[in-house]
Amino acid sequence: MNVRQMWAAKLAGRPLPAAQAIPRAGAGSAQASVGVRARMPFAGLVLGVDPSLRGTGLALVEFAAGRSPVLLRCQTVRVPERRPMAEALAEIHRAVTGILDGRGVRHVALEQTIYVQNIRTAQILGAARGAAIAAAALQDLPVFEYPPLRVKQAVVGFGRASKEQMARTVMALLGHGRPLATDEADAAGVALCHAFTWRE
Repeated sequence: MNVRQMWAAKLAGRPLPAAQAIPRAGAGSAQASVGVRARMPFAGLVLGVDPSLRGTGLALVEFAAGRSPVLLRCQTVRVPERRPMAEALAEIHRAVTGILDGRGVRHVALEQTIYVQNIRTAQILGAARGAAIAAAALQDLPVFEYPPLRVKQAVVGFGRASKEQMARTVMALLGHGRPLATDEADAAGVALCHAFTWRE
C-alpha cells in the first residue's frame, strides 16, 4: 500500500494493514514475522487552536470512522490593538469556553510557538496560549501541543509547506467550500494533525 492509499484509508476510517516486523540479524528463516496491531482511527470532536493575542483561530472538527472529517464551527477571535492585553486574554478564554460548553469535545490541540522575534513577543504569545489552555483545563479536557513542522507534515505531507498550501489542503480534507481565514485554517490543521497522529 502506497502513501496516498494509506491516507485514503485513514480518512475513510479503515484500519491500516498490520506492519510486518523485520527479523533480528542472525535469526533463522524459520522465525516468523510478528504482526503489529493496526492503529485505530481517532473518533470524536477536536478543538484546534492557533493562539495569538489579537487573532486566535479556533476550529471544531468532528472525526468518525467511515467518513471524512467535518468542520462544525470555526472563528477568529479578533481583539483590536487599542484594547489592553488583559481584555484580549479574557476574549480568548470566553471564545474557547463558548465552543467547548456542552459539545462533548474530546481533545483540545494547540500549535506550539517555536520561533519568536523577541522576548516580548514570546510573553504575549505565551499569555494567549495560557488563556486557551486554561479554558480547556477548567473543563478537564486533555490538551495536546504540536510544532508547526509536525502539523504541516501530517496534513500536507512536508514540513515546509506555505500557508496557502496548508489552507488548500485543509479545505480539501474537510470538503469545505468557502475559503477559511488563515488563522482558522491553521487551527483546523492542528485538529487534523492531532487526529491523524493520535495514539491511544
